[in-house]
Amino acid sequence: MSEHTSTRRRVLQGIAASGLTIGFIGTGSAESGTTYVVTGGSRRKLKKAGFSVTRELAGGSVAIVSGPADAESDLKSVGGVSGVTENFEVELANPVTEDHTTKQASFTELQWDKEITDTFEAHHYATGDDTRIVIADTGVDGTHPDLAGNFNEGLSRSFINGGEEAPHMGPAGGDHATHVAGTAAATGDVGITGTAPDAEIVSVRVLGPDSSSFADVLAGADYAAEIGADATNFSLGAGPYPSQANSDGLRVAVQKVMQDVARRGTVLTVSAGNNETNLQQGQSCREITNDDGEVVDVVCDNWHYVPGTVQGVMTISATTPNDELAFYSNYGTNAIEVGAPGGGYETLAKTVDPTADVEWPYPTNLVYSSIPGASYGWKAGTSMAAPQVAGLVGLVRELKPGLKVNQVENIIAHGADLVQGRSSPEFGAGRINVLDTVERVGGSGGD
Repeated sequence: MSEHTSTRRRVLQGIAASGLTIGFIGTGSAESGTTYVVTGGSRRKLKKAGFSVTRELAGGSVAIVSGPADAESDLKSVGGVSGVTENFEVELANPVTEDHTTKQASFTELQWDKEITDTFEAHHYATGDDTRIVIADTGVDGTHPDLAGNFNEGLSRSFINGGEEAPHMGPAGGDHATHVAGTAAATGDVGITGTAPDAEIVSVRVLGPDSSSFADVLAGADYAAEIGADATNFSLGAGPYPSQANSDGLRVAVQKVMQDVARRGTVLTVSAGNNETNLQQGQSCREITNDDGEVVDVVCDNWHYVPGTVQGVMTISATTPNDELAFYSNYGTNAIEVGAPGGGYETLAKTVDPTADVEWPYPTNLVYSSIPGASYGWKAGTSMAAPQVAGLVGLVRELKPGLKVNQVENIIAHGADLVQGRSSPEFGAGRINVLDTVERVGGSGGD
């Protein structure tokens, strides 16, 4: 096998698989308890039925509870309960990386993602000062020299045990969150500059070293609203879900929680996922081939992509240095709000060829950002696109702190480039333009 072939295979496995895979957590035992997401009911009634309430969400209309295994029917019999879903396991697969360990240089010239969106020019008008961005992810390294000046350790938390709140545990889940945080809000003190370099960063760890749960995602979103975050970024490209998770009860629960978070003023930015899937159609099919390359079967998975496709959430697709849809990015009419730079080109071959006749040959066409240990690295995925928009929310809220969530979303949409209207299946309202957006804020007053 040639070195180039080996690199292509490694990149395909790393980039195309990056994001989250979802499965159900084992039911466990009555002693250890099983976690459920419950819609309706009350704390009093749930406790009277023998269940423990870990956290109430959306004004008490949704609860994370624990109790015996296989207790769905018992929960459904509690007065007022309208939906019960067993908790999900969430596993993160990191994007491919090419780490750069130089610690004392400026890498601004490598940030094509900020150049193409006119981010640096926008910093003449806004830098995210006096705004708060939550990175709900694997845990941010707040000691990184490009993050330390913005990082709020006191507010940072972990939710990695069925929605239970715990002190922040740092980046034990890998380097994903630190890279995402740098893209959104790195200070530029040493190496790279984020979209909102003066925004405060709060780390809400919803992923453990190996996996976490969907209940933790909901609890993390609720906590972000509780502390008044302007934006919360979930780079969680998830799916397909197990069939049990496609219930109306789960979608209602997620809808209630996310809309409550938005009502309280927090903009939620979520990665679209990295499976080249049309989210509107809700199904992804792949060919199964034998050793001779012959197609022997076609397997289809149903996609019900929450939280990305519920109301009140901005779902972000990934764009390339030449303003195309990245080869791995999910898409879908009415499923994508905007696109943002996520790295790579429109084909895998073009992305990974270091000799390709392109402006940004591999690995420079990926997104460059901070990683733990005062270092920097390349990553590609919709995980890298979503925090570009989270940072932009910080700039908008600095200029107009009183804007409601829908007003912020509309301004970002109207400031985007490339498409007319807001229904492009690839980019929604377009690829973000940070300068045009902040100028629109100054000119429109949020109207």
